[in-house]
Amino acid sequence: MSFENLNLIKPIQTALTNEGYIIPTPIQQQAIPLIMERRDLLGCAQTGTGKTAAFAIPILQILSEMREPGRPKRRTIKALIITPTRELAVQVSDSFSVYGKNTGLKNTVVYGGVSQSGQTDKLRQGVDILIATPGRLLDLVNQKFIDLSHINLFVLDEADRMLDMGFIHDVKKIIAKLPAKRQSLFFSATIPAEIIKLANTILTDPVRIDITPQSKTVEVIKQAVYFVSRPDKKKLLIHILKNEDVSSALVFTRTKRGADIVSRYLNDAKIHTAAIHGNKSQSARQKALDNFKSLRTRVLVATDIAARGIDIDKLSHVFNYDIPEFSEIYIHRIGRTGRAGLGGTAFSFCDAEERYYLKEINKLIRTPIPVIEDHPFHSSEIINSSIEKPVKKFRASKKPGSFHSHNDSPKESYRTKKRWSEKFRGKNGRSKIKENR
Repeated sequence: MSFENLNLIKPIQTALTNEGYIIPTPIQQQAIPLIMERRDLLGCAQTGTGKTAAFAIPILQILSEMREPGRPKRRTIKALIITPTRELAVQVSDSFSVYGKNTGLKNTVVYGGVSQSGQTDKLRQGVDILIATPGRLLDLVNQKFIDLSHINLFVLDEADRMLDMGFIHDVKKIIAKLPAKRQSLFFSATIPAEIIKLANTILTDPVRIDITPQSKTVEVIKQAVYFVSRPDKKKLLIHILKNEDVSSALVFTRTKRGADIVSRYLNDAKIHTAAIHGNKSQSARQKALDNFKSLRTRVLVATDIAARGIDIDKLSHVFNYDIPEFSEIYIHRIGRTGRAGLGGTAFSFCDAEERYYLKEINKLIRTPIPVIEDHPFHSSEIINSSIEKPVKKFRASKKPGSFHSHNDSPKESYRTKKRWSEKFRGKNGRSKIKENR
């Protein structure tokens, strides 16, 4: 099947042909006709399989066919796409611009971390399609810059990460503001039980598409694991980067602080590296990403949240510097390489505390990841150590006003909170700031 068999309008077909799109991927083959039939959809496919085009192309066609002939009316937002990260929002917006460049439809993107003035200027001019992250979208809705009453198509993209990142309450607030009569689409790399529960409350008689079993990793990706102590991980990474044929590498760490530490270590070793995570400004993240895509930067170190939306066709290597706590995330990480049918390599560094996570990954993919012992930092003690589930340290709730220190016990967090309250409000509860005005 080719895109020409999907009954696409000429402006979209021409754009796809100019971009070299000939054969749709499996998710595109199945999703595009169903969406154009105006069915609600729950789509599950691994990263790199073309999910964005699977909903962008039919949305452009539907909106093109909805337009009335004659003098155009003021543009209203008729399609809303929600994504978990700024990077992914920009990527989705770029895709709509490419596929829809001949349609006359306008899209824009809104996300936090930057001034809203440039975004509100574009909204005032009128747009047909809005791509947004949840927080900034709600802010602009509350400020009356965005009207959601005309939404005809709604897409929740990367739904699993929305849950992981704690956006579920914001998503529900957004959905409550949408018209009851609409077409809704969920797309996700994995579909855990929570996604099914959410989908059942939002989708109407949906069609479910499962392109690839969640437990199956991309076969063109070479996988290997190194058993290495945590202090030696940085040395092993440099050893591989200097001795292996690594043209570009995406290195995953569990924490933002870890990403910064690894990045500094590699730069000190004269390996050009950048780090992206939630504490970086949007301009710094975008610059690092652009440099990595253009190969001006050879290595990018990222947390899982920041890496959502990184789409690079010829990424040669992925490194799991920290083994992910959830085995499904491993599949998502390594899927950043081996895209578009190309080969790729995924290396994982496993210390003693991470053996349990590795065991869960092997169970999910139903085959042991090959072990590489021929390296200067191999630890046979880790291989022979017992496998125990790591005990998580207490971490306070991320609700507004709460404390997040790993070192705070519940009692210590309460005392700290009380001290700050007394500092600004006084023991009688009245605000000192107000009294001192």
